[in-house]
Amino acid sequence: MNVYQRFGVPTVINAAGTVTRLSGGHMHAHVLAAMRDAAGACVDMPTLQAGASRVIARVTGAEAGIVTSGASAALLLGAAACLAGLDSARMNRLPDVADRYSGPGVRDAAPWEIEAAITPRTAAICYLAQPQSRPALAEVTTVAHAHALPVLVDAAAQLPPKDNLRRFLADGADLVAFSGGKAIGGPQASGILAGRADLIASALMQLVDLDLYPDTWNPPDEFARLRQLRGLPQHGIGRSCKVGKEEIIGLLVALERFAATDDAARHTAWHDILRAIVAAADGTSVQLAIVDRAVPLLELRTPDATVLAARLAAHDPPILCSVGRREENVLVISPAALTMDQATIIGAALRAI
Repeated sequence: MNVYQRFGVPTVINAAGTVTRLSGGHMHAHVLAAMRDAAGACVDMPTLQAGASRVIARVTGAEAGIVTSGASAALLLGAAACLAGLDSARMNRLPDVADRYSGPGVRDAAPWEIEAAITPRTAAICYLAQPQSRPALAEVTTVAHAHALPVLVDAAAQLPPKDNLRRFLADGADLVAFSGGKAIGGPQASGILAGRADLIASALMQLVDLDLYPDTWNPPDEFARLRQLRGLPQHGIGRSCKVGKEEIIGLLVALERFAATDDAARHTAWHDILRAIVAAADGTSVQLAIVDRAVPLLELRTPDATVLAARLAAHDPPILCSVGRREENVLVISPAALTMDQATIIGAALRAI
């Protein structure tokens, strides 16, 4: 009996990818061992985040970085840092308002439209990074920096390739948010905020526990800019984004492993899983096609995708795949959260169905 069975929770085969609603993917044994080791001792959390900053800076090329409780938390903290800077009073006044500006219909806003939307109340520009995102990030950062505005990039799911750990910063981003629980292979409730040292320091200040006397506060050298605050703010808007020592250590070990792994080797391993599904499904009436992408995918084409998805979900154990294209009668399988054994089970289920 595994721990989920003990509490009456059935496990599933997650063929949809490292999506949050299906609890992400699997963590490597080295990551699990590091988290177990971290759980056995106590540390000062700002000092631990300083250690995290050194690793993140080395891997991403950023000035600094912190570990957050997910990419969404990284975006919240990044936005708070852009709004408040190193002003304790502004930190205390958050949350404040935020706007979104985009183009109509099928196009995004052009650089000139973004520039035209900037007012004296604009604190930053947030950019959602996807392969099809337009305008290019470098164009947006050029506009933003001409007005002394930072750019916060949502790159939660933009790994692999591992070069993206550095690319957005190289294109001028001031802050970048990554998910720790997707391709990096860290804890599901972890993320990274990397970028300018002053903004990272502000983000950390709005995250950490500040239940202490101001005269006892001595931030690590990595966040030395916090020593210039005129006083300690109250607990910040990011206090609910608390991240534990186990998640921080697990994320750092996973990040180092991800950065040290060749993209081609990772890609080949994912392809092998999809080929194993196809081989085990030999004889099925479902049309199978592997689509080569940064994360390769397996498309299942069938006369009724809704029925096929339901039958896969009724399998023991349930097999859950992406149904975002069911109107095209296509289901999609991602290998990112699958093992080779599970690939064989999926193939056999498709053949039986």
